[in-house]
Amino acid sequence: MVEEQNEDTRAVDLLNDDLTDVSPEELRAAQAAVASQLETAEDRWRRAAADYDNLRKRTAREIQTVREQERRHTAKAFLPVVDGLDRALSFGMDLDEGVLGGMQSVRAQAADALRALGYPEIVTDGAEFDPQLHEAVSVVEDASVPPRSILAVTRSGFGTPERMLRPAAVVVTRKPEEE
Repeated sequence: MVEEQNEDTRAVDLLNDDLTDVSPEELRAAQAAVASQLETAEDRWRRAAADYDNLRKRTAREIQTVREQERRHTAKAFLPVVDGLDRALSFGMDLDEGVLGGMQSVRAQAADALRALGYPEIVTDGAEFDPQLHEAVSVVEDASVPPRSILAVTRSGFGTPERMLRPAAVVVTRKPEEE
């Protein structure tokens, strides 16, 4: 390695010197050595640039993953609040209109916060059971509605099929068994 550096240094020095007493063979050898040095330096530069680009891309992916994990963690912290408000609202029909309206408003704000975090509330009104969005906790035979219809929601769900925080727990209908 040291000999290579000395030889390469000699080639550069030779090209910087007065070239009047240098033979054409020595000049071509010096030019070839300098060209080789340049090629090696360019190769190292390209590799370093590619390594940097890969590092930049990997770091961007890791940052996005951490952000998504934190977003999910934060959204999960809101779920008990929403569940508590839903329970309170289900028993709060005897409450004053102002108190009930305030609770509904706070519940809507919590749902909006989850939506802003990327987890909208799963709509169940008039929907058909979808295993990507719903979790069937009970099945009821009912001939008055089509099979797989959602009759009731026992727990609100939040998310999309691609980004599910929690599926909605629902009561689903099925076709009555004929005897």
